[in-house]
Amino acid sequence: MNLGIKKFTTLRCALRKSAVIGFSTMVVLTFAISAQAGSNLVLNGGFESTSNGNGEMGYNTNATDWTTSGYNFIYAPGTADTTGANGQYGNISLWGPGNGSSNGMPASSPNGGNIVAADGAFQVGAITQLITGLTPGASYSVSFWWAGAQQYGFTGATTEQWQVSFGSQEQSTIVLNNASHGFTGWQYQTFTFTASGTSDLLSFLAVGTPSGVPPFSLLDGVSLTQLPEPATWTMLISGLMGVAGAARLRKRAKS
Repeated sequence: MNLGIKKFTTLRCALRKSAVIGFSTMVVLTFAISAQAGSNLVLNGGFESTSNGNGEMGYNTNATDWTTSGYNFIYAPGTADTTGANGQYGNISLWGPGNGSSNGMPASSPNGGNIVAADGAFQVGAITQLITGLTPGASYSVSFWWAGAQQYGFTGATTEQWQVSFGSQEQSTIVLNNASHGFTGWQYQTFTFTASGTSDLLSFLAVGTPSGVPPFSLLDGVSLTQLPEPATWTMLISGLMGVAGAARLRKRAKS
């Protein structure tokens, strides 16, 4: 075997080894990141499971795995601006195409299924769930769909917002300005929190104005997932760089 063939053979083996190692690293770390991120730790994040369908939470219905003490309601798709939901003070519905307002409110959120509507200015109380199986000190992403609406039968501009708490940490959405008989459109929000222990309380508190023109904050599609650690991302990037480097060497060898 002459020197040129020997060098080529050695280079080809090195390329093959680099590609295999790089690809293996990428695959292993991709699975590691997926396992670390895990699935949604929130139970019944879409509020599909209820004790009695439409109604006031904590009064004549409830969302499984959630607790509330406020003036908060569950609506099935298409009912918020039509049949409404019965509560301790009668039937409550929201302005929408079904009762005379062309404000663009759809039958359901982008997540589909039931939604929660919380009064942000009357008997305000949080919607909560105790999240277990956490890794203390790890970062978690809380994501959800939300919107602002107004109680049917009232007139005047309103504002809507959510205050979201995870353990002792709190973050707030922007304040949405809502026209009289209006609907703000659905927004997607993501916050990052750090777990303080193996379990933390996830809480959503509606905030709205004014008190005499009932502002309702809508909620759906709640999820909480663990974020990959920075070191894991660094290892994955290194693995990808290894694969890219092997590809460059292979191209160089062919030229």
